[in-house]
Amino acid sequence: MSEEEKSFGDEAKEKAQEFSKDAKEVLSDGKNVAIIAHITLIGWIIALIMNNNNKSEYASFYIRQVLGIMLFFLVLSFIPVIGWFVNIGILILWIISLVGSLSGEMKPIPLLGNQFQEWFKFL
Repeated sequence: MSEEEKSFGDEAKEKAQEFSKDAKEVLSDGKNVAIIAHITLIGWIIALIMNNNNKSEYASFYIRQVLGIMLFFLVLSFIPVIGWFVNIGILILWIISLVGSLSGEMKPIPLLGNQFQEWFKFL
């Protein structure tokens, strides 16, 4: 190998390592984990795993919020007719939580947000 090829290979390795570090920083960012938690049950599980690797109070806050919203939705979805209307309200609470996570502030959802934080402290 020529000297030029060796230096190119070294530069490529350095750039790959920099990219890897940048990707880890982006994925470990609490705000990104909080947003991922809002994307279905699978997203919530991924966010929980990501947060266990690198704890963030911001991400934990929204992981607890979304868990509470999902459980509330699950329980009330079995009540005929009334549950359907209540679930529209739960969808609105989910949107409020998503907007809060996008804004970068830890805003509990109205009504049960603070309760969710108390009940799910273990997360």
